[in-house]
Amino acid sequence: MKLYGIDDEIIMSGANLSSDYFTNRQDRYHLISCKRITDYFAKVHDTVCSISYRVVPNASAPGGFNLTWPTTNAHPAPLDDPKEFITQATKLLAPLLKPATTSLAQTTQTDTQIYPLLQLTPLLKPDTSTELPALTTILKKLATPAFAESKWTFTAGYFNMTPWLRDLLLASNPSSANVIAASPWANGFYGSPGVSGMLPAAYTLLGRRFLSSVQKAGLANQITLKEWRKGTVNTPDGWTYHAKGIWVTLKDECGPSVSLIGSSNYTKRSYSLDLEANALIVTRDVGLMKRLREEEEWLQEYATKVDQGTFEKTERRVGLHVRIAMWIVTLVGGAL
Repeated sequence: MKLYGIDDEIIMSGANLSSDYFTNRQDRYHLISCKRITDYFAKVHDTVCSISYRVVPNASAPGGFNLTWPTTNAHPAPLDDPKEFITQATKLLAPLLKPATTSLAQTTQTDTQIYPLLQLTPLLKPDTSTELPALTTILKKLATPAFAESKWTFTAGYFNMTPWLRDLLLASNPSSANVIAASPWANGFYGSPGVSGMLPAAYTLLGRRFLSSVQKAGLANQITLKEWRKGTVNTPDGWTYHAKGIWVTLKDECGPSVSLIGSSNYTKRSYSLDLEANALIVTRDVGLMKRLREEEEWLQEYATKVDQGTFEKTERRVGLHVRIAMWIVTLVGGAL
């Protein structure tokens, strides 16, 4: 979860609170001026804090800190009693996911609504998370006749969309659509030592497989895959790409009337291991629709269309060791 709240305003983003995100990493930031929204996410933040370890600085400890379980936490630590921890976490968090009678934010003309969405799968039993069901519903609607000829743009900082998400995007049958992924040279793991250094190549292979799926579905003239690159990571003026979200523009509209903003990467990890906070924006306000369109277009300023020929270049070939590593990760149920 990535939440930046001050007074009655909150910034929804996918960015971590670190220097590189605010200097040379492309992400998204939406400022929401609404006390109800801000108070809601503040409650989410406080509740998660109440079931979390405290980080205590300790120069002599490995990593420079210790993790302690505050006595104010009225339930067992997850390492002491995992089952009871989940039970108590569910009691605290489940009420926050219950739908309100109205959206938490709307203008006096009711032309814009904001729906907070949470993905808290690891802490809920049964799982009542809302982000995955909301995204699924939106994409299924796009495949119906009522939403024919819609346009959409989808992006994720780490290109590893789940198979069901890929299938729903392909089934939407858009009049036109763009999928934006990070170029290997704009991936935060580019050039890193060890296993993580294989991730840019792994995402390249996943991008190639997605493009093959597009072609097999006969949608090559409708869905375009683009890679974002601004310089090369770890070189002067080199940027990384971490934006994620979706924009939906209905037929004859001037810009997106639906957009998702938040922390989710739309991967197996996001929907099974991580805690995610997102907001679904639904608007009829022409000014906001145009601004969402500008954001959608601006993110593509450094994005270039790729095709199978791109992946056949020598520098884009994925080694056998990367393919084997990806197979092992899948075999043991892991997620990139």
